[in-house]
Amino acid sequence: MALSQRLEFRQSQALVMTPQLMQAIKLLQLSSLDLAAYVEGELERNPLLERAGNDEDGPPLGLEPEAGVREPDGDGANAPDWNGEDLETSRSAMEQNLGTELENVFPDDSGDKAAADLPPPANTEWSGSGTGSGTGGAEDGSYNLEAFVSAEISLADHLAEQMALAVTDPVGRMIGQYLVDMVDEAGYLSGDLDGVAEKLGAPRAAVEAVLKVMQTFDPPGVCARSLTECLALQLKERDRYDPAMQALVEHLELLAKRDLPALRRICGVNDEDLTDMIAEIRSLNPKPGLAFGSTVVQPIVPDVFVRAAPDGSWQIELNSDTLPKVLISQRYFTKVSKTTRNDKDKAYIADCLQTATWLVRALDQRAKTILKVSSEIVRQQDGFFAKGVQHLRPLNLKTVADAISMHESTVSRVTANKYMATNRGIFELKYFFTSSIASADGGEAHSAEAVRHRIRQLIDSELAADVLSDDTIVEKLRGSGIDIARRTVAKYREAMRIPSSVQRRREKQAAIS
Repeated sequence: MALSQRLEFRQSQALVMTPQLMQAIKLLQLSSLDLAAYVEGELERNPLLERAGNDEDGPPLGLEPEAGVREPDGDGANAPDWNGEDLETSRSAMEQNLGTELENVFPDDSGDKAAADLPPPANTEWSGSGTGSGTGGAEDGSYNLEAFVSAEISLADHLAEQMALAVTDPVGRMIGQYLVDMVDEAGYLSGDLDGVAEKLGAPRAAVEAVLKVMQTFDPPGVCARSLTECLALQLKERDRYDPAMQALVEHLELLAKRDLPALRRICGVNDEDLTDMIAEIRSLNPKPGLAFGSTVVQPIVPDVFVRAAPDGSWQIELNSDTLPKVLISQRYFTKVSKTTRNDKDKAYIADCLQTATWLVRALDQRAKTILKVSSEIVRQQDGFFAKGVQHLRPLNLKTVADAISMHESTVSRVTANKYMATNRGIFELKYFFTSSIASADGGEAHSAEAVRHRIRQLIDSELAADVLSDDTIVEKLRGSGIDIARRTVAKYREAMRIPSSVQRRREKQAAIS
């Protein structure tokens, strides 16, 4: 086989993630606090950017669909010294030069479906100056991994991680997250459970069930409502909560007064046993939450407000306090352009102008996307806002994405680190997404939480002589129009800490005898 050389032309399309598109993706998934810090950095790097309100020469650049650089004076006396074609900042010019579009389509980091949503990229390479580009590449390159690894975990984060494993149903997690926010730095739960149940529209029994699970979390004694309950939880963890110890814990005021004769009489023990019991009480930690240190608690600032309208609908609006207000200084741009002569300075000013214009547009598009996704979530979960947590509907990212004509990855990024203030509290947007169970008759799907509630009702109403097995529960649920597998019933039952049918039969027979 002979080897030969030849010239060959090939035409192909490739997905190019331009710095501007990477910046738009980064802005969309940032929280309000991170976004404010990011914009502050851009204000320091880009001399053409300034905070809104500092310059009253004109409206912010980029708010109109085809906005460009405007001359402050109508006679053109302060016009730039070079041809304006080099600084085109219109929507069409930017899309053509940067090889991407300003539409709110954000691809996944990997996956063909996300790539299919992107426009065909142009063959133009990014030629901006690194000084004023302000793209996400430089930020990602300076990521401090050591600071991330050495960061302390707060008590709320520690409890949230355990709740993700111990509580599987979305309603329970929503209640649990609400309770986690009520735990103070000492580890005690402040607030009234009746108020929580009323706020969330959930039964008090459901709130108590979630709290009971949370009181088994590490560190022992956390989520207690009093010192007595905190010590009792720690003693139960050590398997030392016998009747004598229970009586001692319930009469701590006598221990504080050193009334040992009264304690011996109440606990029914001798002096030696009472001394050992007091020593064990002293070894407990009355403030288990302080093991995680005293960290500064950052208050949650909602990105979206949801209010009830007089006609029964819901009003959704963005929190203007979390939206960075930046604009391009037209006066400074005109002043600098008059004194710029060499090509290097012209390229730098052109790069700063183009980057600033993109940032203004990206911030505006981010706000519109958050509002659109939030409005669809409120429409889908209307029952939750009107009646409570028990009326959460099955909802996934694809349902919302299809309804608003966006990609699932865009919805996923919007719902991360964004919070919604409602009449039932402040919730992260991702908490409104719940799994579903198919209907046996082909009708509307059932919420997973509703199915769990139905399983608990069936088990609570069973008789000692007729304990329901998992297969029997499956048959009853299918008779009610719920198509569910036996292993799913077993998984839900175990998640609710309900023993098997054999164990329940033994317990009920022992209670009768």
